[in-house]
Amino acid sequence: MSRLRVSATVLLVTAAMAGCGGPEGGPVFDNEGGRPVECMAHQQEPPGSRYLDTQSPEFDTADLFAVLRYYTANGTKPFCDGAPATDADRAWAELYVGQTGARERVSTVLG
Repeated sequence: MSRLRVSATVLLVTAAMAGCGGPEGGPVFDNEGGRPVECMAHQQEPPGSRYLDTQSPEFDTADLFAVLRYYTANGTKPFCDGAPATDADRAWAELYVGQTGARERVSTVLG
């Protein structure tokens, strides 16, 4: 295998792993790729130290800003499956309210 092909493969694997989030710091918020959406997807797990603990090595302001951007743009839209918010959804919305004080921006999630 050529050096270029090996480098490209390593780069792709590294990029794929970076977006996965792992047990360190908890799950990564699904902001649906940052693209405009008509409805919201449910979050699978509540936020962990990556978002909640500013002293955690996994804490990243950019990750937190992705949550804030998502709910500012989409927090009043319905969930795509028509189901109500889950406990995980509510935990993310409470994080948003804690950072912004704008409970009305997540009215679909928190009611």
